[in-house]
Amino acid sequence: MSDQLLDRPPELVVKVEAGEATARKTASRRKMRQTAFIVAGWIAMVLVWEFGSWWFGARILPRPHEVVLEMGEILGNGNFASDFTASVLKTFAGFGVAAAVGAPIGYLMGRYGYWRAFFHDGVTIAGTIPAIVYAVMSLIVFGLSNLGPILAVALVSAPYVALNVAEGIRGVDKSLITMSEAFGRSAKQIRREVLIPTIVPFVFAAIRMCFAVAWKVEALTEVFGGRNGVGFQIRTEYQLYSISGVLAWMFLFIAFMLVIERLVLAKAEARLLAWRPEERSTAL
Repeated sequence: MSDQLLDRPPELVVKVEAGEATARKTASRRKMRQTAFIVAGWIAMVLVWEFGSWWFGARILPRPHEVVLEMGEILGNGNFASDFTASVLKTFAGFGVAAAVGAPIGYLMGRYGYWRAFFHDGVTIAGTIPAIVYAVMSLIVFGLSNLGPILAVALVSAPYVALNVAEGIRGVDKSLITMSEAFGRSAKQIRREVLIPTIVPFVFAAIRMCFAVAWKVEALTEVFGGRNGVGFQIRTEYQLYSISGVLAWMFLFIAFMLVIERLVLAKAEARLLAWRPEERSTAL
């Protein structure tokens, strides 16, 4: 209990403590409901999968426990770590290139009308090109090398980063910039204290969207012409007509992406955006 509360009348202190207890109970019930819905969603997916396996036959769609056993065999294989690490590193490298290129372009598009007119059509067209086109182009240019998947991921992700950053910059309250200038803030201070905090939510939205797309493009490129990685292993299982093997590699990669999403991106976003009222309310 803080000193301020101790200086208040006992009745007011009791009301404040009761309000805090009610808020904690409400937040706890909300988290329990969310957890229950998450568990129910996974159970529903497994039941649908079991029904599909019974309907089509285990030869066409292996049962969940068969895929889980296949995943265990893959994890016990000595080649798993090298292939998995190769795919993850290529995905991160491609996304890093996309962020390094897309973020400055998005900043210019959102900050200055002339640069927006210069980049807008090109960025929009780049974002509408199918991912498979980027994958094929990358393989034609770089052949069977690690640069192909990295380039494909970068080409797919950069337009999303640029557009989200541009929208974040455009969404900045102009009155805050005017007030900052009136109080003698420099352009560097305005960027650090006004623009960057405003675009952080948009940057995280771009990261989540691109991250979901990037690993798919990376795996697709490896399927077409990779020499290692998850996509290469999926192609190998396909050539052996092992559907359980294809699903096992796919779910292992999905599990990793869920870990990155829930334990890295979500926590980083909550920490960086803790100053926002809506973030503080969910943290009760």
